[in-house]
Amino acid sequence: MLFKDVIGQSAVKESLLGMIAQQRLSHALLFLGQEGAGALPLALALAQYLNCENPGANDACGICPTCRKAAQMIHPDIHFSYPVIPRKAGDKPVSTDYIVEWRDFIRQLPYGNAYDWLQSIGAENKQGNITAQECGEIIRTLNLKSFESPYKIHILWMPEYLGNEGNKLLKLIEEPPAGTLFILVAEQEGLILPTILSRTQLIRVPPLGEAEVASALEVRASLDPPKALLVASLSEGNYREALQQLQHADEDWQTLLREWLNAVVRGGPVAQVKWVENISKLGRERQKQFLRYFNHLLETAIRLGCMDDSAGPVPEVERDFALRLNKIAGREAQEAIVQLLDDAFYYIERNANAKMLFQALSLKLYHIIANKSLILNN
Repeated sequence: MLFKDVIGQSAVKESLLGMIAQQRLSHALLFLGQEGAGALPLALALAQYLNCENPGANDACGICPTCRKAAQMIHPDIHFSYPVIPRKAGDKPVSTDYIVEWRDFIRQLPYGNAYDWLQSIGAENKQGNITAQECGEIIRTLNLKSFESPYKIHILWMPEYLGNEGNKLLKLIEEPPAGTLFILVAEQEGLILPTILSRTQLIRVPPLGEAEVASALEVRASLDPPKALLVASLSEGNYREALQQLQHADEDWQTLLREWLNAVVRGGPVAQVKWVENISKLGRERQKQFLRYFNHLLETAIRLGCMDDSAGPVPEVERDFALRLNKIAGREAQEAIVQLLDDAFYYIERNANAKMLFQALSLKLYHIIANKSLILNN
């Protein structure tokens, strides 16, 4: 991958290129950025740039044999580790068992997350891991001499999936063989082993700007500018989320939300149970999209309540619903609901039981907005 193929992140790219030019690049880097910000694409672009035979000032050439191999993820001096699952009971899997699937995943979803990856290899509800066997393979591989390039590079994606077996890597990270670069790519700093975290140079990858996401959608997904901007505003700097929004673009989230609020504030337990049954069948990704949409409307309502016409452009259908939300719940109540939705989103990502979660959420919503049902009529 080339730096020019990475969406936005101009400041991070400039910083990396500056460290290379000044020979200040650490032998162990940690790219830390939220889902969809582009930390993995940046790591791939850096690996290709460092081993490129004819690098320019700002990017790899993209055409030399090394670049062609790196782009296909078949370069003998660029290695990968990532969470995997046993193919059958008793297996002790390592990343190379899934290298074909990994290459396909990166080609199709370079901004994908661990859930996307694990589902692509059939994990379903199984927990992925970076195993002790994988740590042994990393040590063995990086102690070999490079085949054809200046750097032997190992990209470890999602070190959050390393348990205490990751401590086996400490000596390698502290005292790597000459010409070795270790790149860790993570989303959640708090889940990384402190012993590993303290031995890496931290490269923070910020969320993408709304304009950067919109521009990428126009070019890569052929969206017209108004729609691209609307999707970007919902994605909160997360390009993966923007693509998910496109997949569910035909969903009528507003009708589903109206039905939920009516069930909560005027329908009673029977209506709530029926609604919960329906949403529990949608699947995890669609449930997350729905919660994100509700959150977006609440944030729009808060902006309209504070700034009125100066809140910026808002589609008329959203403005109407947001103003209705302002009538049934004040700002404090809306902020409380936003927190509830954020918590629910977190638990859905961790495979919470959907029926129990949305039933509990309905009860909590009732206590916040009870007896305010009149304006929810269509």
